Amino acid sequence: MTLTTPSASLPTTFRSRDVQVAAIGPQSQVLRSRTWDRLKFEVEYSRQRGTTANAYLIQADKIALLDPPGESFTDLYLTELQHQINLSQIDYIVTSHVNANRLTTLTQLLDLAPQGQIICSRAAANTLKIALGNRADRLCPVRSGDTLDLGQGHVLEFIRVSTPRWPDGLCTYDPASQILFSDKLFGAHCCDDALWDEQWRQLEDDRRYYFDCLHSPQAKQVETALELFEPLALKTIAPGHGPLVRYSLSRLRQDYRQWCQQQALQPLRVALLYASAYGNTARLAASIAQSLNAAQIAVEAINCEQADPNTLIDTLSRCDGFIIGSPTIGGHAPVQIQTALGLILTNVPKTKLSGVFGSYGWSGEAIDELEQKLKDANYPVGFKPLRVRFSPNDAALEACTVAAAQFAQQLRKRQKQQEARPAIAAAAQSDRTAQALGRLIGSLCVVTTQTDGSHTGLLTAWVAQASISPPGLMLTLPGEAPETSQFRPGSGFVLNILKEGRAVRRHFSAQGYSTAAFDHLPFEAATNGCAILTDALAYVECTVVELSPVGDQVLIYATVQRGELFDNSGMPAIQHRPAVHCA
Repeated sequence: MTLTTPSASLPTTFRSRDVQVAAIGPQSQVLRSRTWDRLKFEVEYSRQRGTTANAYLIQADKIALLDPPGESFTDLYLTELQHQINLSQIDYIVTSHVNANRLTTLTQLLDLAPQGQIICSRAAANTLKIALGNRADRLCPVRSGDTLDLGQGHVLEFIRVSTPRWPDGLCTYDPASQILFSDKLFGAHCCDDALWDEQWRQLEDDRRYYFDCLHSPQAKQVETALELFEPLALKTIAPGHGPLVRYSLSRLRQDYRQWCQQQALQPLRVALLYASAYGNTARLAASIAQSLNAAQIAVEAINCEQADPNTLIDTLSRCDGFIIGSPTIGGHAPVQIQTALGLILTNVPKTKLSGVFGSYGWSGEAIDELEQKLKDANYPVGFKPLRVRFSPNDAALEACTVAAAQFAQQLRKRQKQQEARPAIAAAAQSDRTAQALGRLIGSLCVVTTQTDGSHTGLLTAWVAQASISPPGLMLTLPGEAPETSQFRPGSGFVLNILKEGRAVRRHFSAQGYSTAAFDHLPFEAATNGCAILTDALAYVECTVVELSPVGDQVLIYATVQRGELFDNSGMPAIQHRPAVHCA
C-alpha cells in the first residue's frame, strides 16, 4: 500500500497526493486516490475540502476493476495497482460513467491489460467507440439487470441509473459482499484518513452540500434510483468519492429521499434544458442549477440529447419558468435543442419566464437564434443571454450565479402577483387546516415519525400554535431520546391531536418513542410518510424549520402544510399536569 503520512505539524493542504488501499469485503478492495488541497472534479463545486477518487478491485476467479480514476492520478494509481495484482490478468474494467478525464487512465489500462474487456452502459459505449478507435471491440455494453459472474459468488448485477448530468450512469451490486458500487450517488467531496463513515454526523454538511450541488437538479431521477436500490441487501455503499458508507446506511438513504422530497415541495420550479457537445454547456447548466437551488427554487434538469418529447412537455408543464442552453455546432443549435425549442413554442404558455445560455467556439449563432425565437414569441426574460466562449472560467461561472439569482427574483415577483388572485381550493384546504389547529391548544397529542417505513410515536402535551401566516407550531421533545435526532430542518412529522374518551393514549409514553403501538392501532400514511392515527380527533402534517436545545428538551418550530378535523363535535383529550413549586 502506498500511503504518504505527513508531518504532524503540517496542515493537510500540504500533504502529497497518494493512494490509500484497504480491504472492504471478501476478495474486494478499495484504492482511494486522494487529493488534499482543492477540488478538481466538479467545476461548480466550491467547498474545496479535497476529495478522493475511489476505484475498486474484486479478485475472484475472474478479476474486475471498477472505476479507474482520472488522468491526474493515472501514474500514482497504476503504480499502486501493480503492487496488488498482475495487470495482464485483469479480465474486466467496469466504468460507471465516462468522461474525457478518465480516458487517459482507461487507455493505459487497456495497453497493460490486453485481455481486459470494458463493461459499461450502452450510452457510454457509444461515447467510447470513437475514443478507443480500433480497440472498440473490447467494449461490452450492458443493460439493467444484466449480470457478470466472477466466480466465488461474485455475480455482479448492473443497474442503469441515467441522469441528465450522467446519462451513461451505471451502478453495480455484488451479492457476495453485499456492496453497492454507487458511483456519483451517496458520495462527498472531502478527504481525510477515515475510510469508513464511522463519524457520520461530521459528514452531514458535506453530504448535503454534495447533494445540493450535484443531484438536486436531477432529484426525480435520484428518487427512481433509490427505488431500484430498495430490494438490495446492503452491508456497504461504495461511492465514487469520499468515505465508504457502513455505519449510516439507513440514515443516508433516508436523507436522500427527504432531500429529493424537499425539491418536490418547493413552491417554484424551473425546467433547465440543455445539450452539450464538449461538456462546457453542461458546466454552465450545473452552475445555474446550483444557484437556483441556493435561492430555494426547485430545478428539473433535462439533457435534451436523452429526453423524449413527452418527458420534455410534461416537465415544462409543471414548471414556472424555463432556461434553455445550447452549444453552437456548424453555426446552429443541435437538432435536439431545435426540437426542444419547437416544443416550447407549441406547448408552453407565453406567460412563463425564460432564459438562454450557451457556449461556443467562434460565433455563437445558436444562442442568438434561441434568444430571437423566444423574443418573437413574447416570452418574458429573466436575464440577458449568457454567452461563454470555450470552457467556462471563474468569471463565467460567477455570471451564471448572478443570472440565476436574477431569474429567481423575477419568479418570486411573478408569484406574488399570482397569489393575489383568489384560490378557492387553497382556501378550502386552509379552512380544514385551521379547524384542526383550533383543537391544538392544551391538547394531548402523539407525534409520529417514520424511518424506512418503520413508524414511531411519542405522547406530548407541550404544543402551542406559534404563527398564523404561515401556520406554525412549537413543541418540545425529550433531548436524550435517540429518535429525537431524526428531527432536523426539512424533516417531516405528523401531530395527532387525541380525542377525549378514546384509549389511544395508553399505547404511547411521554418518556420515550413507541413502535409497538402501530401493531394495534389503525393508521394511514400522510403525504410525508408519517402515520395519521385514524382514531384521533384531528391531525396536522408538519415540516421542521428550526430546533433549539432547552434544558433536557429540544424546542422545535415547525410549519403546518395541511391538516384535518375528523370529528367536528369531539373534544380534545387534555393532559392535567401537577403543580410545580419553585423555591
